Amino acid sequence: MSEPVQPANGINIEITEEVAEGAYANLAIITHSHAEFVIDFVNVMPSTPKSKVKSRIILTPQHAKRFMKALIENVQRYEAANGDIKDLEEVQIPLTFGGPTGQA
Repeated sequence: MSEPVQPANGINIEITEEVAEGAYANLAIITHSHAEFVIDFVNVMPSTPKSKVKSRIILTPQHAKRFMKALIENVQRYEAANGDIKDLEEVQIPLTFGGPTGQA
């Protein structure tokens, strides 16, 4: 079953329940060619030797730039309402993510 989504410009878009659940990612790998940008979203877990791409989005350069502008605008709105988002370089996250450390 899919639920309709009605953006401000009036385009009728449907989303399936599976897609609406989303996929968690804590790493994005961005590559590009002259014709497209490829964004791979990955969930990297500590002490795991291998991670899998959870989702891949392929954009034209023009759509990549529009996406960048929309993301910047939304981050600015978020920060205006909730305060500054700390950069990962400012926040020291332990590689154990607060969980127990593994032993061999």
